[in-house]
Amino acid sequence: MSHRHVLQVFEQYQRARTQFVQAVAELAARPQNVETLRSAGVMSLLRPLLLDVVPTIQQTAALALGRLANYNDDLAEAVVKGDILPQLVCSLSEQNRFYKKAAAFVLRAVGKHSPQLAQAIVHCGALEMLVICLEDFDPGVKEAASWALGYIARHNSELSQAVVDAGAVPLLVLCIQEPEIALKRIAASTLSDISKHSPELAQTVVDAGAIAHLAQMILNPDAKLKRQVLSALSQIAKHSVDLAELVVEAEIFPVVLTCLKDSDEYVKKNGATLIREIAKHTPELSQLIVNAGGVAAVIDCIGSCRGAVRLPGIMMLGYVAAHSENLSMAVIVSKGIPPLCACLIEESEDHIKAAAAWALGQVGRHTPEHARAVAVANVLPTLLAMYMDTCSSEDLQMKTKRALKNILQKCTYLPALEPLLHDAPPNIMKHIVGQFSKVLFPWIF
Repeated sequence: MSHRHVLQVFEQYQRARTQFVQAVAELAARPQNVETLRSAGVMSLLRPLLLDVVPTIQQTAALALGRLANYNDDLAEAVVKGDILPQLVCSLSEQNRFYKKAAAFVLRAVGKHSPQLAQAIVHCGALEMLVICLEDFDPGVKEAASWALGYIARHNSELSQAVVDAGAVPLLVLCIQEPEIALKRIAASTLSDISKHSPELAQTVVDAGAIAHLAQMILNPDAKLKRQVLSALSQIAKHSVDLAELVVEAEIFPVVLTCLKDSDEYVKKNGATLIREIAKHTPELSQLIVNAGGVAAVIDCIGSCRGAVRLPGIMMLGYVAAHSENLSMAVIVSKGIPPLCACLIEESEDHIKAAAAWALGQVGRHTPEHARAVAVANVLPTLLAMYMDTCSSEDLQMKTKRALKNILQKCTYLPALEPLLHDAPPNIMKHIVGQFSKVLFPWIF
């Protein structure tokens, strides 16, 4: 047999491997094919192709495995049990940028399903290799590595700490400064996933200088980037007064208020969440938000949207009002009560109604003047009806009961109390009668 015939055999074998792996990758992209591929033993057939001598076969095999692992946790577990992860990790440091992206995709697809699967990735030494990829020249490799690290970090504080210990945070902060929007988005998202678990992890992100760079991107025209930036700042600010103050010191006010008028619903929601996470800590931080026009902006936002987007704004108003009489009056003067009443009536979800009831209770609980401002909005009968409605969730019943008690104990405006006399149960009636007694027989009290 001639030299040419011998080479022809190898060429045919290479073509067959290429055709096979490309066909499997295409089939794996369609969910209806996944179970058939699995039952045909595709995992064990793809594994040796990860070490193929032909780079394109390696890359396509990794892509196919990523698509399969992405489908469900059983297939992701099959990747772990098949000892595929060590091969991927070993190749991450050696191969070209296309393979690195595909390998990082597999790690992300496996790690996203559960803390146990993410822990398996940590055990095989993948974090160190992914962190090295964050320094790669190619932005696509950095993006893929950042995405995989984020999916690992989001599960719990232990996994997030492992990502920090691998040295990812300073490099992620560098990534948010890169010109590529997609890389900025994913890096900001990963910093958010790391920060959310504990004050210590958030402090690590702060110490790497993330706040200033994130704050600069609040006005970026890209909506998806703004979502992630606002989320990351929220996850930092939520933990403590000190961290919230550091976020405020980055001069996010009044710039962040423009996000409440954004056309993107998630930008609105994340903007309101950031303001809420700052407002909840102290009266001083709430006052700063009031002075910047934050209360009026949040009230406008609540009035202009529907559904879950309203929730952080509702809670923010409740937190502000809870701090002091003056701050509660700022909510009243800014015409915050009508939108809260509207949320109570318009929304179908009980948890949003419960938040609105809680917020109204915080506004009305301070003095007779505060209670009257809530009562004249004719919201007390609505609160009572929701409390007595057997279809209301336990949380909604509890929040409406507490709101009624808070408002009734201060309310001396009798015309608003009269409609409740016919329907109120004894545990609410005692507060109503008590207020009538205080007004009609003040010398007793």
